[in-house]
Amino acid sequence: MQRSVFGRPTIWWTFVPYALMSVLHVGALAVGSDLAPPTKLWLMPLLAIPVVVSARLRPMLAIILLLAALLFSWLGDGAGALFPSAPELPLMLGFFGLAHVAYIVLFLRVLRRQRMPWWALVYAAWWIAMILFLGPHTGDLLIAVGAYGLVLGATAAVATRCHPLVMVGSIFFLTSDTVLAFRLFVPDAMPDWTSPVVMATYTLGQGLIVAGALTTLREGKIQR
Repeated sequence: MQRSVFGRPTIWWTFVPYALMSVLHVGALAVGSDLAPPTKLWLMPLLAIPVVVSARLRPMLAIILLLAALLFSWLGDGAGALFPSAPELPLMLGFFGLAHVAYIVLFLRVLRRQRMPWWALVYAAWWIAMILFLGPHTGDLLIAVGAYGLVLGATAAVATRCHPLVMVGSIFFLTSDTVLAFRLFVPDAMPDWTSPVVMATYTLGQGLIVAGALTTLREGKIQR
């Protein structure tokens, strides 16, 4: 029987650079260090290392979708720095929306292991609550924010069909974007310490999703 990602010494160490950079980045945010912006751009490339090392796993579609999700996430992370003349928030929503679409296809086409539980409907309730509460504060971005919320909630919902690491990782990702949405649209209600919370939950969520995906591929426990 094949072991999980964390059960193989030749695999688990590939997450170490990402984990260390995540701690450095969140710490830099917490103390207001100038290291925060550059360390953010290193996160997704370092998380791609375990995926590249596992490139021989099949189906190849899973590796392609994982790398696509990480690429679009990186573009979302660096929207302001990479495209300084473009509006940052719409670009960020667009790139992360594409990342979530890649994850949704990955979860539904490759990583599914079980049926979606009834309680996944909580993510529909989450989307409705977010629109009702934040909608009046989003202005011209209401449609974009609503569409992004749909794919974000859908990612978390379809992740309930996957490995527990993927499911928990998607919950952390959802938590990160929820806190970020409040920071963007109702900033007066959010204290400064919520900035590192956004990135702590984001980095943990992304890492768990990738770890869970690679674990599933190695174990071969996929519903055909």
